[in-house]
Amino acid sequence: MKISIVIPVLNEEKNLSNTLNTLQSYRQFGHEIVVADGGSADQSVEIAHALADTVIVSNAGRALQMNNGAAVATGDVFLFLHADTVLPHNAIQIMTTFCTGKFWGRFDVRLSSDRKIFRLIECMINLRSRLTSIATGDQAIFVERELFKEVGGFPEIALMEDVALSRLLKIRSRAVCLRPKVITSSRRWEQRGVLATILLMWRLRLYYYLGVSPEKLSQLYR
Repeated sequence: MKISIVIPVLNEEKNLSNTLNTLQSYRQFGHEIVVADGGSADQSVEIAHALADTVIVSNAGRALQMNNGAAVATGDVFLFLHADTVLPHNAIQIMTTFCTGKFWGRFDVRLSSDRKIFRLIECMINLRSRLTSIATGDQAIFVERELFKEVGGFPEIALMEDVALSRLLKIRSRAVCLRPKVITSSRRWEQRGVLATILLMWRLRLYYYLGVSPEKLSQLYR
């Protein structure tokens, strides 16, 4: 099983080098890294060229970038990784052990801050995902190649593309929920405030399920 790790990037020079360096051992075993840049104005593309197998530049938009990255990827499985997220050291071994057929899934998540409140937030995110088979991008969603094609890839919407993809995939099969944790940056939570971020996320999800357009949700998210 060859894994293509697809990373959407937009002005991520502060995080990208660390993330890509943690993935170099996977390249030694025949897996690949594909970076899909959305037109960065910093050094993201230069960093990616030095540490990834394939680098493409597309129009900005996380869903569009991930779809474009998947279009040039050669693996049997696509693993979509945010630029500020680090996989567990044995991620590929775990996937190849527990995943067969036309599968999809995600990892549990750990936020990078050491504050105790984030342990509760992580627990709630992982529990919700396990109960609903809805995954978020921070959990490193992975999809078998043919299954990804069957559902048409990520819906190319301004926000909630991860939720939208999960809803398409869960019709085919329940998510594989892997307990080893990816570590994702808690920077946005700390910048906005923990309570404010929780309330914003609940509000966005509620509005999404009530049919508010992703474009409007994206404006609220900013």
